[in-house]
Amino acid sequence: MIAFAALSGPLPKLGMIAVAALAAAVILARESRAQAWAMAGGLVLSPFLLLADIWHSPQLGLVHRHPLAAVLGAGVALVALAVVAYAIWRRPWLLGPLAVLALPFRVPISVAGNTSNLLVPLYIVVAAGALAWIARALLGDRVGGGNRVGDRVGRGNRVGDRVGGGDRAGARPEVAGAGGSASTTTLPAGVIWLGRLLAAWLLLYALQALYSSDFQKALQQMLFFYLPFALLLVLLRDLHWDRRLLTVCLVITAALAVVFAAIGFVEYETKTLLLNPRLIAANNVHTYFTVNSVFFDPDIFGRYLALVMTLLTAVLLYDDRVRTQLAVSVVLAILWVGLVLTLSRSSLAALLVGLGALAAMRWRAWPVLAAAAVVVVAGTGALALSPRTFGLNQGLNNASSGRASLVTGGVRMFEARPLYGYGSASFVVEYRAREHPVNPVLAASHTIPVTIAAEQGVIGLILYVPLMLVAALTLLSGARSSGERAAIAAAFLALALHTMLYADFLEDPVTWTLLGVGSALAVAQRRPEQPSVTARERWLKRRAAREAHAPAGAGV
Repeated sequence: MIAFAALSGPLPKLGMIAVAALAAAVILARESRAQAWAMAGGLVLSPFLLLADIWHSPQLGLVHRHPLAAVLGAGVALVALAVVAYAIWRRPWLLGPLAVLALPFRVPISVAGNTSNLLVPLYIVVAAGALAWIARALLGDRVGGGNRVGDRVGRGNRVGDRVGGGDRAGARPEVAGAGGSASTTTLPAGVIWLGRLLAAWLLLYALQALYSSDFQKALQQMLFFYLPFALLLVLLRDLHWDRRLLTVCLVITAALAVVFAAIGFVEYETKTLLLNPRLIAANNVHTYFTVNSVFFDPDIFGRYLALVMTLLTAVLLYDDRVRTQLAVSVVLAILWVGLVLTLSRSSLAALLVGLGALAAMRWRAWPVLAAAAVVVVAGTGALALSPRTFGLNQGLNNASSGRASLVTGGVRMFEARPLYGYGSASFVVEYRAREHPVNPVLAASHTIPVTIAAEQGVIGLILYVPLMLVAALTLLSGARSSGERAAIAAAFLALALHTMLYADFLEDPVTWTLLGVGSALAVAQRRPEQPSVTARERWLKRRAAREAHAPAGAGV
C-alpha cells in the first residue's frame, strides 16, 4: 500500500525513468543474470505504474466493487501466463512463432478516458518469454529443450542461454551467458551501436516526458510499447534463427495475411466493416470504400500487407523450387488485391521501396536506382501535367487528407522550441492548442521525423537520425549473401518509408521484431559454426557430471 501510494502521488515520473532505465539495461546488460534482474524489475514495476495511472478510471469499477473476484481473475491470468512460460522454457523456439502470430492482433481497451488498441496477445507472449528467460538465466539449464523446430536439442543460443557467449548488443565477447561457454567471437559493430542507440532513446524519451504537457500518454507509451518491445527485441535477438524456424514464422505470417485479405474481400463485397466506427462513417460519405480487416486503420492494414509481400518476394528471388514459386505467387496475388482495396498510398510506396531494395541486393544497385529516378521524374511530370487526376486541384492538404497541415503545424512547433521540443507524446495536445484545427480528431502527427522534431527538438533528432542509419546499415551489411537477411533489410526499409508518410516507428512491434531477428542473423553470420549436440550426448554429459560430484558409495 505504501508503494502504491507513492506511485499514485508525485513519483510516477521517477517510476517512468526507472522503467526506461530497466528497459535500457535489458538491452545493454553484459551478463545474463544482470539482464534477467532488469527484466524482472520491469515486469514488476510496470503493473504498479499502470494501476496508479488508471486506478480511478471507470474501467476499474469492477475491481473496486469486487476486489476478491479481481484477485481470483488475476490469479487465473497468472496461471495461464505460467503455462505459456513453461512451454517456452521447454521449447524456446516456440517464442518465434508465438510472437509473429500475436503481432497483428489488437484489443480495444479504454484506459484513463481514452480508447487504445492494445497488443494484449503480444504482451502475454513477451511476458511469458521473459519469465522463461529469467528462469533459465537464474536457475540454470535444468530442463531439456532445444531451439530448433523439431529438434530436441538445438545448437545453443536458447532463451537466456547464449552458447558462444557475447551474442547480445553491448556484450563483451569473452563473457558467457547462462549455461554458455566463453567465446572469442566478436560482435558486429552495428549490433552493438544499435543496442546503445535504442537504450539512449528510451532514456531520452523518459527524461523529456518530465516536461511534457501530456505526461499520461508518454507513460502509457512507455508501459504499453517501449518496455515490452525492448523485451521482445532481446528475446528474439537471443534465439538461434535457423532456416527452419524462419520458414515456420514466414508461413504463419503469410497465412495470417491471406486470412486478413479474405476478411477485407468480405468487407468490400458487403460494404461493411468489422472495426473502427470513424472509418465506417467516412466510407458512408465517400464514393470509394476502404477496407481495414481486423486492423483499426487501412494504412496499418496496408503496411502489414506490404511488409509480408516484401518478405515473400524475397522467397521468389532466392528460392528457385517450382512448387515454392507457384505457392508464393498465388499468395502474392491475393495480398496484392487486398492491398489495392485499402487505398493506402503510403503502403504502396512502402512496397515499392521494399521491392526496389530487394532488387538492388539480389542483382546490381545502379539499374534499380536509375529506374527509381525515372519513376520519380515521370511521377513529377504527371503531377504537373494533370493535377486534377491526383486531386491536387483541391490543394495539397485536401489531397493528403489533412496531413499537410499536420506537417506545417509540426514544423512551426519545432521552430518555436527547436532545442528540446514540447516533450514526449505532447504533439496532439500542443497542436490543438496552437493550431486550433477545424477537425480536432485529426491532430496526431503522421510523419515520424516531424513528430520527433516537435516533441523532442534537435536533441531527439540527434538520436533518431543515427538510429535509423545504424539500423539500416546493420541490416544491409551482408544482406547480398543471404536471402533471409535481404528480406529483413528490405522489409525494414519499407517500414521506415511508411513511417515517413504515416506514423508509428518505435511504437510498432514489427520494427522491434525486424531489428531483433536482423541482429540475430548478423551475429550468427559472424559466429563460427558449432557442431550440433544430440540428446543422448547431452544426457551422457549430465550423467558424467553427476557421477563426478557424487559422494563415495552413493551409487551402491
